[in-house]
Amino acid sequence: MSGQGSTGNVIAAICSFFLPGLGQLVQGRILAALLFFLFTSGFYALASTLILPFIIAVPLHIWCIIDAARYRG
Repeated sequence: MSGQGSTGNVIAAICSFFLPGLGQLVQGRILAALLFFLFTSGFYALASTLILPFIIAVPLHIWCIIDAARYRG
């Protein structure tokens, strides 16, 4: 697929910004997309009642974006 910094990776990173895991799905990495989506969404859902999950969800979401941007496949 695309190399680091290519248009495909930029689009994937933008997709992951709006929905965690969507960038990985665009790149064809279904398992990574599912895991990023489930964990990040789960922590965001728990953050509505507790503060600790929010502290975990934000770095996880950022990691998801960076992972999509730096993927070499």
